[in-house]
Amino acid sequence: MEENKDPQINIELDQDVAEGTYSNLAIINHSVSEFIVDFINIMPGVPKAKVKSRIILTPQHAKRLTKALADNVRKFEQVHGEIKDYDQPPIPMNFGGTTGEA
Repeated sequence: MEENKDPQINIELDQDVAEGTYSNLAIINHSVSEFIVDFINIMPGVPKAKVKSRIILTPQHAKRLTKALADNVRKFEQVHGEIKDYDQPPIPMNFGGTTGEA
């Protein structure tokens, strides 16, 4: 009997997750063992915003995500043209630790 060398993974997508969550700001923090990405929706004129979703990744998965996202942006731009990066006013972030904005 031949062994299946390409096992398939069955991935389920619940309806509430499939609807997605809109985010226009991501705050990225990291420690020696993980990357934490908080997705936030900031509305104009509203002084307070809440984290809508938090994803915790190992450093290896964060690097894979970075490569996959860059590849998808490149493919998108090949079809639709360059994505313009508009200047936006800086948002004050009063979080401690190492923080990056995306």
